[in-house]
Amino acid sequence: MKTYVVIAGNIGAGKSTLVQMMCDQLGWDPYFEPVAENPYLADFYRDMPRWAFNSQVFFLTHRARSHRELMDSRRPVVQDRSFYEDAEVFARAQFLLGHMSRRDWETYQGLYQTLTTLLAPPDLVVYLRASVSTLRRRITQRARSIESDIADDYLERLNALYEDWMGRFDIAPILVVPSDRLDFVEDSRDLRAIVSTVERQLSDRQGLLFPEEVQGR
Repeated sequence: MKTYVVIAGNIGAGKSTLVQMMCDQLGWDPYFEPVAENPYLADFYRDMPRWAFNSQVFFLTHRARSHRELMDSRRPVVQDRSFYEDAEVFARAQFLLGHMSRRDWETYQGLYQTLTTLLAPPDLVVYLRASVSTLRRRITQRARSIESDIADDYLERLNALYEDWMGRFDIAPILVVPSDRLDFVEDSRDLRAIVSTVERQLSDRQGLLFPEEVQGR
């Protein structure tokens, strides 16, 4: 039975790192979102209310296409971020910030809901929960120029949207990693705790479960 796991979390939560480390431990295939040139991005930064809808629809269809391809994979795979986050967190943030009209938001939501019914859900969502201070420290450490202007209040808004999404997401089991407390990069015991809990969740396969939190060492 093929296994499909998604790693979810805010900017700087450590998604890509955990994907690679889990796959190294388990012998599974990592899936990192390929860089896609969004043809609306430059226009979006010049006029966000005009181009937010177009830009978000591009990202949604791009990630949905990737999701569909992973459904056909015969190997166990761990994906760095899912198309659910595009809609539930990042596109919703654009709407709440006033960059997307209600009419466009409702149209976007209709497309997202349709795609959700057509795509099989992952077997498990691993959510990296991290405070803004932890996110900020990791963003500073990796020193990506594109992230240098991300404001703390924007990270806080995204965190709130992630928590809201996790509270409503009911199509796959959720495993919460308390990233303020567990440092899976620096402490191999924390990584082993995450991997062993993932394996147990997947072996149970009891259907929908209440979110479980990794206890750590």
